[in-house]
Amino acid sequence: MQFELKSKFKPTGDQPEAIKKLTANLKSGVKDQILLGVTGSGKTFTMANVIQKIQKPTLIISPNKTLAAQLYQEFKEFFPNNAVHYFVSYYDYYQPEAYIPQSDTYIEKDSKINEEIDRLRHSAVQDVLARKDVIVVASVSCIYNIGSPENYQNVSLDLKTGQKLKRKDFILHLTTLQYKRNDIDFKPGSFRVRGDLIEIYLVTGEKILRVEFLGEKINKISDTNPGLKPSYKTIDKKYTLFPATFWVAPQDKLNIAIENIKLELQDRLKELKKQNKLLEIERLEQKTNYDLEMLQEVGFCHGIENYSRQLEFRKAGTAPFSLVDYFNYFNPNGSLMFIDESHISVSQIRAMSIQDKVRKGTLIDFGFRLPSAIDNRPLKFEEFKERQKQTIYVSATPADYEKNKAGKNIVEQIIRPTGLLEPKIEIRKTENQIQDLIEEIKKQIAKKERTLVVTLTKRLAEEISDYLVDRGIKTQYLHSEIKTMERPKILKEFREGKYDVLVGINLLREGIDLPEVSLIAILDADKEGFLRNKTTLIQTMGRAARHQNGKAILYADKTTFSMQEAINEINRRRKIQEDYNKKNKITPATIISDIREWGFSKKEDIVEEFFAVHDRKLLEKEMKIAAKNLDFERAAEIRDLIDKLGTNKKPA
Repeated sequence: MQFELKSKFKPTGDQPEAIKKLTANLKSGVKDQILLGVTGSGKTFTMANVIQKIQKPTLIISPNKTLAAQLYQEFKEFFPNNAVHYFVSYYDYYQPEAYIPQSDTYIEKDSKINEEIDRLRHSAVQDVLARKDVIVVASVSCIYNIGSPENYQNVSLDLKTGQKLKRKDFILHLTTLQYKRNDIDFKPGSFRVRGDLIEIYLVTGEKILRVEFLGEKINKISDTNPGLKPSYKTIDKKYTLFPATFWVAPQDKLNIAIENIKLELQDRLKELKKQNKLLEIERLEQKTNYDLEMLQEVGFCHGIENYSRQLEFRKAGTAPFSLVDYFNYFNPNGSLMFIDESHISVSQIRAMSIQDKVRKGTLIDFGFRLPSAIDNRPLKFEEFKERQKQTIYVSATPADYEKNKAGKNIVEQIIRPTGLLEPKIEIRKTENQIQDLIEEIKKQIAKKERTLVVTLTKRLAEEISDYLVDRGIKTQYLHSEIKTMERPKILKEFREGKYDVLVGINLLREGIDLPEVSLIAILDADKEGFLRNKTTLIQTMGRAARHQNGKAILYADKTTFSMQEAINEINRRRKIQEDYNKKNKITPATIISDIREWGFSKKEDIVEEFFAVHDRKLLEKEMKIAAKNLDFERAAEIRDLIDKLGTNKKPA
């Protein structure tokens, strides 16, 4: 289980010295340091080299899902024989539970879970538990509560050929692990029973496990990859089956937790009665008792995370368990943490628990949740700092917090091996800025080069995108409302030339690798604030630093302090690179970067294809039953699935 870096490149420019210093600091026990690397200097390659030299499990925290996806792909290529994982929030859409007292408006939690991301999260956690050569690229959501690592490990089930185990007891174990029995719609997180043979589609989506029984013992264990032609291979050694959800507890502990929830409910009802809050009493009693019934019957309920303190037997106010805890729990000898684009990631981590506390407090005050729900939350910033082991903050523009933590341990990586310079900068008046922008875009299209347009709001991004499309320019907008799995696809199509222009706000700022982009147009550059401060402007203009013709146009009617500071820093870095190029006789050349396939969606197709092809008759049967029961929506879903997979004969 050793990290093995694979790359056709060797460290050059500032990279060898940066790798040497970072590694030496880690080996000498330095806890905090900074890798100050400009865009295009190969920070990811430097990080990969450090991981190989240190040989420790590594958590890489990124400020958003899009950048995390890009880093995940890059590290998968650097370490093809090791466990590299993607861990981000699994919601395509998320409306948290909330209450607005001013208008007496209760907003029920509403979300759409991306099942593929959920599988990836489980795959990541299971490898953190089982392997030492693991890299997890995560968004800042990794500081949210995901349940106790001790429970996750303890409820897992060890299986071995010859093991005495009744078939009915095994099925009971599977339901305790939150696997759902489904003999028709066989998909990850489910199992099906066929006589003495039980098949489990692992929640990670990677394997299908088959357990065969003979009498009251396991006769054979085998597994296969999902696909059209399953080929089961016998497993002779012990196999550990992990839970299908993070919110699990052993049955004996679950019963105790339920009793503790009942006690808390009674205490809370007494408090509300003293305050004469009759409506709140009714709300809380009804909701909690319903959840308790679900926990008793199936070991799970909607919003189970709100009872996490009781299920994990934590004291009031104590920190929840996050992915960071899993790294520490299963790696007592230490792990390594990188915080990428730290100038923004650290701020996000600092703010998350504060926002969550305000929302939960209101729900508790008005009888929608028990007081213990307040401890289902992300880590507080102080708690996160306590859990940090050796950390490298990575940014082209580190903030004061990181600088103070690192002290003298700041490692600069200013030189680009390609010789590319920071972009040239122009400031233009805002009058007729859109028409001027269109003329610039047309010049870019003639050269087969791409353009990024950066706005202040989502609405403006969409309106400008539509306006450009109406004028025959291939344009797409990109912002936070675009689904997680769609964002890398859009970026890939942009690089391939399906779009000439991408319009956005924050997602086009930190770290995005788009070497075809030679023009950055920043609208309203003089609107001083978070989206137009020195750091943001440097980061945004840096997107054009991967092209030899890189240029940034700032549309503004005045030069703000932030604009001037950003321009000065860009020019300083440009001078350092020019001197290096002159000394080493380097001619700047545009970065050539492979356009990577984004393979997650393909896995979804395989999942559907497997159970659709092998259970076609069962699917058709279920469709007819659904139609007979007037469940036409379900019937249509099954019909569309069969049609989608290109079957020769369409069901009636």
